[in-house]
Amino acid sequence: MLLSYDIFMALVVFAFVTSITPGPNNLMLLASGVNFGFRRTIPHMLGIGVGFLTLLLGVGYGLGAVLETAPMLYLALKFAGGAYMLYLAYKIATSTSVGSVTDSAAKPMSFMQALLFQWVNPKAWVMAVTAMASYTVHDAYTLSVLVIGTVFAIINLPSVSSWAAFGSLLRQWLEDPVRLKWFNLTMALLLVASLWPMLR
Repeated sequence: MLLSYDIFMALVVFAFVTSITPGPNNLMLLASGVNFGFRRTIPHMLGIGVGFLTLLLGVGYGLGAVLETAPMLYLALKFAGGAYMLYLAYKIATSTSVGSVTDSAAKPMSFMQALLFQWVNPKAWVMAVTAMASYTVHDAYTLSVLVIGTVFAIINLPSVSSWAAFGSLLRQWLEDPVRLKWFNLTMALLLVASLWPMLR
């Protein structure tokens, strides 16, 4: 057996907990669900799933070793991700109305933007490096990386989608401009706060 039952179940729990708990991706999906609805947020969700899978496989197949030998590159990635997250927090905080389907000025994050964001998302890097360090099997390394990627692919998308779905359920209640303003400010502050444990 490639992974023992205990290790496989530990991997499943790790993938679920890290995918469902608050972090940059989930906070942005919650805000996007509120501001744009579930359907318009689907490309964002898919971009997260595909982007994290490519990051996970990249780390598993050698990128993690490169970053270990070049700590300044890892530091640069962390701070680039932090700067981009501050920009996204600003965009969320300054959103003033629940975007309608016909509102061309307000747009949710695209598939490609969400995919590329995973490569500068500090939480995604921590998840990927931890997963590869903890659950790969030395004697079947290549195959175990694929197993880890598959488990995350199956668990990640439904987990992150639940945040967008919850956001879309709040849309009607947040059509009140005052409520929406405070919701978006809160989401922006939480997004900024989520940087602290990853950048310190």
